[in-house]
Amino acid sequence: MHLLYLLIAAALVPQPGARLGVAKEKHLSRHEGDNESYILTALLYESIMTDPRLDTLRNWLNGLEASWQLDLSTLAPASADASFRRYFRIASKNPDFPTLIVMDAPPQHEPLNAFIHVDLLLENASLNVPKILEKNLPEGFLLLNDLGTKTYLGELNSESADHLYQDATHALVTMQLASKPDVLPNYDETLLQRELDLFPEWYLKKHLHIELTELQKLQIKQAFELIIQNNLAQAKVFVHRDYHSRNLMVTEKNNPGVIDFQDAVYGPITYDASSLWRDAYIAWPEERVIDWLIKFWEEGRQAGLPMPSDFGQFYRDFEWMGLQRHLKILGIFARLFHRDGKDSYLKDIPLVLEYAIATANRYIELKPLARILESTRPDQD
Repeated sequence: MHLLYLLIAAALVPQPGARLGVAKEKHLSRHEGDNESYILTALLYESIMTDPRLDTLRNWLNGLEASWQLDLSTLAPASADASFRRYFRIASKNPDFPTLIVMDAPPQHEPLNAFIHVDLLLENASLNVPKILEKNLPEGFLLLNDLGTKTYLGELNSESADHLYQDATHALVTMQLASKPDVLPNYDETLLQRELDLFPEWYLKKHLHIELTELQKLQIKQAFELIIQNNLAQAKVFVHRDYHSRNLMVTEKNNPGVIDFQDAVYGPITYDASSLWRDAYIAWPEERVIDWLIKFWEEGRQAGLPMPSDFGQFYRDFEWMGLQRHLKILGIFARLFHRDGKDSYLKDIPLVLEYAIATANRYIELKPLARILESTRPDQD
């Protein structure tokens, strides 16, 4: 059965070609030794030494020192993300928690309510998420257990991928089985449209200084309407919204550890699958992606999830959902650079762009959008 679908897909789906291959090799090799994480941590360590919030954080940790046996001298940056949140790691003499994670989320920018709500929701669904050990909502701090330092991105390779993605598939099905309406915000038409609008506003206009013709504006509008129509027609489940290799931790028990879920919504069933296998940070040959997707589709159907009975329809939904996500990401990566001064995501734009071009070219109604996307390639005049 798997071979049949692979043959059909190979016949119907033009491959991205050398461009995506080059991007894939670059992304896979870039993270093999992952000196990037070391450099980021070093830069973060330098930056916090003059940060006034650090004093507030230390004062809070002082009050927890005895109960959690903290070694305050070991407080050091663990990671940062694309928002205002950042994370620290601290050692402890508590045998159950040799290291702990401290989340710093400035309340005026990143209120903790959503994180706490989703964390408890996913924990109750048996996912391996950080346990909230202490909280300071007025000042925006959480003390969490440590899920370790091994991300999927750092551990994925040709040999480990099947096993790691099998675990991620099981966790995703588990999360989706816990889905109920009116628990998380709806991933509705307004939100989908607002995300898509980031593409012309920040990627085309701000980043590339492209002034669209009236015809191109109409073509983009029509493409967006078709994409949203597809997205809204899909069955709805809990959506992590950033279920990808940077937010999945390799853990010894109940792999994977799942982080960065505070923006979770109730929306299309293929969204997290598109995040996982059309990942902005690592690419795989299409035949492997299809095989992993088939296994997810089969496991979901057997578990009782509202999957389409036809895999061809499910694959199409996966593609169109991924296109919505990639158009949004192009806008977000450009905005992170121009508005927030974060240039580290610019290097990931070529892979995301090739995903979007390849998908748009596979569907005749999206060909005008594909031509606009192709015109933004760096080697185009």
